[in-house]
Amino acid sequence: MKKGTFVAMIMGTIGGILFALGMCMALLPEWNAFWPGVVLGVIGAVVLLVMVLVWRKMENKKPVKLSGKTIGAVLMGIAGALLFGTGMCLTMVWSNMVVGIIVGIAGIIVLLCLIPFIKGIK
Repeated sequence: MKKGTFVAMIMGTIGGILFALGMCMALLPEWNAFWPGVVLGVIGAVVLLVMVLVWRKMENKKPVKLSGKTIGAVLMGIAGALLFGTGMCLTMVWSNMVVGIIVGIAGIIVLLCLIPFIKGIK
C-alpha cells in the first residue's frame, strides 16, 4: 500500500467517525447534545476536506479546478445526501415510515444521477 493511500485511509476513517458521531449527537434528541454535535460534525467535515488535499498532494495530482460542472456535482451530491439522511431520520427518529421511504428513495435517485452527470453517457 502506498503511503498516500494509507494516510488517506486513516484520515478518512477519523473524519468519517467524527462526522457521523457529530450528526448522531445533533439529530438524536435523547442525547441532548445538539450544539456539541454540530461542532463535532464540522470538525469531521474539515478533517475529510483536509484528507482530500493531503491525498492529492501525496499522489502528485493537480489541484481540483473549480468549474460550473464541479460546483454542480458537489451541490447535487450534498442535496442527495441530505435527502437520503432526511428520509432515514423520518423513518427511524420521527416514525414517519412512508414519507421517510419516499424521501430516502428520492435521495438515492439524486445520488445515482451523479454517475452519468460526472462520467457522461457514451
